[in-house]
Amino acid sequence: MSVQHVLVLNCGSSSLKFAVMNAENGEELLTGLAERLLNDDATIKYKIDGSKHQNALPRNADHKVAIDTLVALINERALAENIIAVGHRVVHGGEHFTGSQVITNEVLAAIEQTAQLAPLHNPANLTGIEAAQAAFPALPQVAVFDTAFHQTMPKHAYLYALPYSLYKEHGVRRYGFHGTSHNFVSAEAAKALALPTDEHRIITAHLGNGCSVCAIKNGVSVDTSMGLTPLEGVVMGTRSGDIDPGLFDFLTAQLGYSAEHVSTMLNKQSGLLGISELSNDCRTIEEAYLEGHEQATLALDIFCYRLAKQIAAYLVPLSGLDALVFTGGIGENSDIIRAKVLAHLSFLGWQVDAQKNTDARFGNAGIITTDSSPITALVIPTNEEWMICQDAARLAQEV
Repeated sequence: MSVQHVLVLNCGSSSLKFAVMNAENGEELLTGLAERLLNDDATIKYKIDGSKHQNALPRNADHKVAIDTLVALINERALAENIIAVGHRVVHGGEHFTGSQVITNEVLAAIEQTAQLAPLHNPANLTGIEAAQAAFPALPQVAVFDTAFHQTMPKHAYLYALPYSLYKEHGVRRYGFHGTSHNFVSAEAAKALALPTDEHRIITAHLGNGCSVCAIKNGVSVDTSMGLTPLEGVVMGTRSGDIDPGLFDFLTAQLGYSAEHVSTMLNKQSGLLGISELSNDCRTIEEAYLEGHEQATLALDIFCYRLAKQIAAYLVPLSGLDALVFTGGIGENSDIIRAKVLAHLSFLGWQVDAQKNTDARFGNAGIITTDSSPITALVIPTNEEWMICQDAARLAQEV
């Protein structure tokens, strides 16, 4: 049997992460990231045959432009021949899906139906699916849902204190997101720390343009910070996170905002971008913070404070803690944010090892707390692509 590869597409709200992977061992033939999409300085970076490349994308390039560029690269390098499936990260599966699915017209319709619950991501996911279907019409396309891992949350964790009929009739509840990432890094942490499979308590913090925290008990999600949509929870790149719902009435009745304006503001103009008035990119904000920029400093302070509060709250469902894991673009690379968050949580005994914290960046995993800290905090680079690859290859064999 010839070697089998999977093309993995992970469309974020402002990025496209991609890989062509060996379905047997996870070897990466091509990996890359198109980032800062919809901005003036959008770029695509990729690694192939041990060589790194970076190209500018057209100004304000969107996900479709990035995917078309990727498809051209795959064809130029003759990588399409052994690809057996395309695996797509899909953010919101609603009540429709509790596991990965081969994409059919019915599945596409369901993903589109839930797009209103994930306005930054599901449309981008659909763009990726449609572009991949056009480029590789003979290949099975598989959707791997971020919400699936959190289907184990108990009812008291996922229900809102709203009329129960809203849940029964319309599926209004907390779903959670970044499930593929939380699942991967928590399992890796348990292995790295030799924690018993059936007896461990881990909090994972996936921090990027979108951010979420997850409480994981014995490998199972028991609570997570995002809710019905990816807007709930901690402060993010452009999303506000938790707010007083009464803000909606104030903005519409007192300031004359339309419902669409409020939604756009909360999802695309708030968070780090809204506070700093500089950027949603943490790297830009940290540079300004180090130069003494007042609003950049405030943005980081709010981000870290709210994140620390969420982490502390998850001691309740876990009744203790064995490890805290940082992952995602910010979690893996920002030693500044990790140190600030752990400083807020120093009452739990955490002490940051400054050198280890600095070293655990740019793809390097590692423990970042001192040996005397009673709870381990560590960095584990996420690998959602490998999780997606495995599910896509498995389901492709069943088609």
